[in-house]
Amino acid sequence: QVQLVESGGGLVQAGGSLKLSCAASGRTFSFSNYAMGWFRQAPGKEREFVASIRRSSGITSYKDSVRGRFTISRDNAKSTVYLQMNSLKPEDTAVYYCAARFLVVTTTASEYDYWGQGTQVTVSS
Repeated sequence: QVQLVESGGGLVQAGGSLKLSCAASGRTFSFSNYAMGWFRQAPGKEREFVASIRRSSGITSYKDSVRGRFTISRDNAKSTVYLQMNSLKPEDTAVYYCAARFLVVTTTASEYDYWGQGTQVTVSS
């Protein structure tokens, strides 16, 4: 069974920073075979793509509104993906989820195979 566990969320003032982590585990789960993504869901809104990173090349993709402020990275040796969030805005407030997809990266939530439980990020104005 695969587990993705997010951490690092919290309450921060506008302009501040947070770094989210997502640790993956599972007896037969090979982290380096999975593309990883971060998504978020605000109250009353649909889950939306935030960032993704390919398996080994490290090529990344971002939602337009976070590009230049957020950075996704991964450490395959630690089976962990990160999301560094700088210059946070109130509109970034949401529950943030990490997700894993076998082999091929995508920005479509429904195409991911595994999900974490989410971590709350609240940005005050």
